Amino acid sequence: MRQERDALGVRRLPEGALFGIHALRASENFPISGYAIFPEFIVAFAQVKAACAMANQEAGFLDAGRADAIVTACRELIAGEHHDQIIVDPFQGGAGTSLNMNINEVVANRAIQLLGHAPGEYDIVSPLAHVNLHQSTNDTYPTALKVAALRLLKELETGTAKLQEAFQAKETAFAHVVKVGRTELMDAVPMTLGMEFGAYAEAISRDRWRIFKCRERIKQVGLGGTAIGTGLGAPRQVIFRAAEHLRNLTGLPVSRAENLIDATANADPFVEVSGILSALAANLLKISSDLRLLASGPGAGLAEIALPPLQAGSSIMPGKVNPVVPECLGEVALRVMANHQAVTLAASLGQLELNQYLPLLAHALLESLRLLRQGVVVLADKCVVGITAREDRCQELVKRSHALATVLVPALGYEAVSRLMAQADAAGVPFADHLAATGVCSPEAAAELLSPKRMRKLGFEAGDYDELHLRRPGDDEKP
Repeated sequence: MRQERDALGVRRLPEGALFGIHALRASENFPISGYAIFPEFIVAFAQVKAACAMANQEAGFLDAGRADAIVTACRELIAGEHHDQIIVDPFQGGAGTSLNMNINEVVANRAIQLLGHAPGEYDIVSPLAHVNLHQSTNDTYPTALKVAALRLLKELETGTAKLQEAFQAKETAFAHVVKVGRTELMDAVPMTLGMEFGAYAEAISRDRWRIFKCRERIKQVGLGGTAIGTGLGAPRQVIFRAAEHLRNLTGLPVSRAENLIDATANADPFVEVSGILSALAANLLKISSDLRLLASGPGAGLAEIALPPLQAGSSIMPGKVNPVVPECLGEVALRVMANHQAVTLAASLGQLELNQYLPLLAHALLESLRLLRQGVVVLADKCVVGITAREDRCQELVKRSHALATVLVPALGYEAVSRLMAQADAAGVPFADHLAATGVCSPEAAAELLSPKRMRKLGFEAGDYDELHLRRPGDDEKP
């Protein structure tokens, strides 16, 4: 065991621990969720610390030996090492001070080891005097959050593109499959299954574009602003160079915010990003619900498509297979929407020059990004790619429905079609069969009216119905 001292007294720590007294106290004070800090956040924080060390060395405030050791320790964290030493809970008081101190201590103690000494020898490398030099939690924490969010947004955009392409492939594959369109869960007018999947592709395309554009909203960081954005306690040359080093380290288009007080006090850019994620969640929830409906049954539901069978669906009903991936994406979507509410409230409840609820905002936003990043890929790979059309079922439902009726309205008129529908229902025969029996529309003409090429044609033109030789009801009656 080793001893460390702070303003509150002395505490004992495990001999080889890289965390220190501040992280230990925070872990004891906030035994809240049991969740770990997201690795993307740890990596981003380490990049921020490395950038500051480089800027401080260039400006002559940090010697080369310490700076190199600090940067090397940060690079190890960036590579995924020592994450088990980040022991604080995501939910913490102090606007993120606990996490900042935990990072400072881990980087300092690892740098001390690299210089050939034992953890806790802070005269060699100090968490505050060296690792946190010319910084504050209030500029490093939100900067790290923006870096983590930018990286996850980029990954989410890639995954969303994959989902869009999967739906576009099905749009093409199902272009020939005529089916019944539905409004308010009731039979409406005919369409193709390809059109239905094309609408999903278009919705996800909008999400992809929104994700790409919203990255612009968080690329300006408050690094260098220190406590409240005035830069108090930091040399001007360090303030100007830190963001440049961060941009080079991350490969992300980050830049120093023009107004550092605004960047420290206001969290509305995170709300905007979260809102974009909530829009994607809304589309995913709607689409996943549609897929479940279209695949429902299969014996007593719509069963117009078949989802890939992934696992047994019941411990008591043999052969039951559930739509588990769309269900999972529904859960993801609901969680993201709930997180958006948390982000919105947390941002709005910040006070004066700092937002004390930033840890909640950070956890909610990063969780949404992580859930969506994985969710869209799972939906594409394990569901959409393997969807098949049940063409016979689609054809059967078109025949049983009144889908043909609306197609005939321009030629026969609303009232005449309504009477024909009522007659078919009273006789208990399919609408198309009744039309053939009464001589209004031949089976061949009905098939032409419901052909995929007519479904894909936007509206009708004069003469479109002439070649079908339709007969108006009553045309043969004598006056």
